[in-house]
Amino acid sequence: MYFFIRRIIDTIIACIALLLLFPLFLIISIAVKLDSEGPIIFKQDRIGKDFRVYKMYKFRSMVVNAQNIGTGVYSFAGDPRITRVGRFLRKTSLDELPQLLNIVKGDMAFVGPRSPVVGFFPEYAELNDAYRRRFTVLPGITGLAQVTGRNELAWDEKVELDNVYIDKVKKYGILFDIKIWFLTFIRVFSMKDVEETQDNMEKNKESIKINSK
Repeated sequence: MYFFIRRIIDTIIACIALLLLFPLFLIISIAVKLDSEGPIIFKQDRIGKDFRVYKMYKFRSMVVNAQNIGTGVYSFAGDPRITRVGRFLRKTSLDELPQLLNIVKGDMAFVGPRSPVVGFFPEYAELNDAYRRRFTVLPGITGLAQVTGRNELAWDEKVELDNVYIDKVKKYGILFDIKIWFLTFIRVFSMKDVEETQDNMEKNKESIKINSK
């Protein structure tokens, strides 16, 4: 019942935020367009609730066709594919703002597990129970894993925290989501662990292999 009510609340808040933030959307759109060639909005296939694929929206922060250059879908601190404006957007998390549209569409919630890129995980049937469970709720713009360690955590640590979140939010409801929001604001203003290191990137790949059946 809480997730149903939260869906309504999330939609209302996202619609209001889109209206209030329209001037900021306009400024960022102009900056992205002037900084480098390519679309303003970057769309990427992500895995959401029940392993359903959806398109996540972000302000483009990398050069066009970046997924076919260098480390592909993996990005890291100092990645040369990140544009000048893109580096600022990532550091301030402003690149995530278009996901308000994903919330309105019902693809995402404000709080929940972070959705992985398609192809990053093996098939659903190959995942162990812990990895599967995180896909039983809508993915979020922020979550317990993000406010705990963000990009410094390996995927097995993130999955453990995602499942802790599911247990906690079922028990405490909106109070726990409010706590995540409060911690998110602190995290965003601190600008810590915004970009992943190459070492942690390799650890993430290995942890996914280990936790697959």
